[in-house]
Amino acid sequence: MTNPMDDRRAVSVTVTGRVQGVWYRGWTVEQARARQLDGWVRNREDGSVEALFAGHGSDVDAMLDACWQGPANAIVINVKVSEAADPGLSGFDQRPTV
Repeated sequence: MTNPMDDRRAVSVTVTGRVQGVWYRGWTVEQARARQLDGWVRNREDGSVEALFAGHGSDVDAMLDACWQGPANAIVINVKVSEAADPGLSGFDQRPTV
């Protein structure tokens, strides 16, 4: 029997550009939950948005592609991705700015 956790991937993401004040975090929560991802998103004091996405590899990849687009008023310059520790089945939420 195949373990559903075998296909999981977790990544840490930093998105730069005009990504604060344009509903990027709220959009990210909606998009991640629609893909049944676990993790979180938050603003950073340097103007970027940071997130952790975990879930099935194809869903994580789809979320990373979506991050380049963002909500309507966002202007994404870069999406930096690095592998991360899987937080487990934690749901997806918005965290306070750091």
